Amino acid sequence: MAVGPTTRRRQLGADLRRLRELKGLTLEEAGAAVGISKATLSRYETKEGAVKWPAVDALCREYEASDEERLALVELAKGAKIQGWWRSLADPVPESMNLMLTLEDEVVREDHYASMYVPGLLQTRAYAEAVHRASEMRCTEQEVRHMVDIRMKRQELLRRTEPPHIWAVIDEAVIRRLVGGRETMREQLKHLADMAESPQVTLQVLPFSTGAHAAAVGSFVILGGPAPELDVVYVDVLGGGLFMEKPQELERYKLAFEYLRAQALDISASAAEIDRISKEL
Repeated sequence: MAVGPTTRRRQLGADLRRLRELKGLTLEEAGAAVGISKATLSRYETKEGAVKWPAVDALCREYEASDEERLALVELAKGAKIQGWWRSLADPVPESMNLMLTLEDEVVREDHYASMYVPGLLQTRAYAEAVHRASEMRCTEQEVRHMVDIRMKRQELLRRTEPPHIWAVIDEAVIRRLVGGRETMREQLKHLADMAESPQVTLQVLPFSTGAHAAAVGSFVILGGPAPELDVVYVDVLGGGLFMEKPQELERYKLAFEYLRAQALDISASAAEIDRISKEL
């Protein structure tokens, strides 16, 4: 998978912090040495906003990085300008979705736990419309269609030459909840079954019989970058979502997902369960 601008920016921030800590300098000391503020250097390291490549070059020299690493980080800085496909849409993308689309555009894998609805990348249009109408009650029909168009466009991720791998653990409640009516649910369950046959999608059902489990608090997605330090967790909350990338947060959710995979039905049993529930509709 080609490395995109967001990944470059996040890798740059992680590398700058690593080099500074190896040198034993504080943010204030390192910033003062190259003529930038502590706040600016903190922003560089936390992967937020634009970064100036001459400052990166100066920092690398201060940190006594090798010429090879210095030049590599300068190139990262020059290429770290975010311009995703959604920037060219006629209608603007809600600010709450910008980060999700930016990160997802460059993932190598996504690990989903879905407790309420089918993951967006695996939804049909009719199902997605029903979800948006229910959750965005104040939206006009035009706004609903726009949001659904974005969701359908996101799914092109799975049709790339090198698509990310999607591993979804879906609670039994998701495939039993009648979203959009019986016909819409039958279509959605058939689509799930079809997608589960794709090499880039692994699908498991977490049955009610499991009882209490590792993620009873709700849905989440682990967005996997090219390197573990670039992973991000996205947690659904009312009115948007919460992004987490601290090591202890990532470890907690990764461990929870491992438990969920172990507690869920295996792949063939999951397919059989989806088929059985579909026939009940």
